[in-house]
Amino acid sequence: MKDTSKHQGLRNQLAKQLEEKGITDKNVLEAIRKIPRHLFLNSSFEDFAYQDKAFPIAANQTISQPYTVAFQTQLLQVKKEDKILEIGTGSGYQTAVLCLLGAKVYSVERQNELFKITSSLLPKLGIRPKHLSFGDGYKGLPNYAPFDSIIVTAGAPIIPKALMAQLKIGGRLVIPVGENEQVMTMLIRKNETQFEKHEFGDFRFVPLLEDKN
Repeated sequence: MKDTSKHQGLRNQLAKQLEEKGITDKNVLEAIRKIPRHLFLNSSFEDFAYQDKAFPIAANQTISQPYTVAFQTQLLQVKKEDKILEIGTGSGYQTAVLCLLGAKVYSVERQNELFKITSSLLPKLGIRPKHLSFGDGYKGLPNYAPFDSIIVTAGAPIIPKALMAQLKIGGRLVIPVGENEQVMTMLIRKNETQFEKHEFGDFRFVPLLEDKN
């Protein structure tokens, strides 16, 4: 669990690169500078951890490209104490970014192997989400709803109705929508029945699977 000044230098470079690619949220860039991404990866990838690339992790999943993490987080406009639902805990890196921004994070992971690895890793790094759970992301966490915002880190063929229902009025849902390639989509809840939709171009994610525990 080593984090050296060399790692810090690489993180500073990565944050600079993300800024050049259009990430403007200073708090998000600061989180990227602080979080030791190499500790979320298999040690064989450690040398590449601060490249702007996705990498394989356990259970045939991936840790998202830093740009994607920063882009999705920026769309959420996270404020301290925001209650955020994350669908797809994965490596826990996105969870860590949200926690560092001061959010209360509730996260769901459907791969038991990953759920176990990440549940033990995060506390070692001093990162304490409000709630980590093993389950079906399509259902969200109705018992803890409503949420200020919801972030989905896997590609969904459609936007799950259950997630829309768990969003506060004024809240934001950021989700990649599509089968093979996804369009980054943001819904802002206007009232009980209406949502405003924004689209932000193509991304590639592992699929969000339903009822596959």
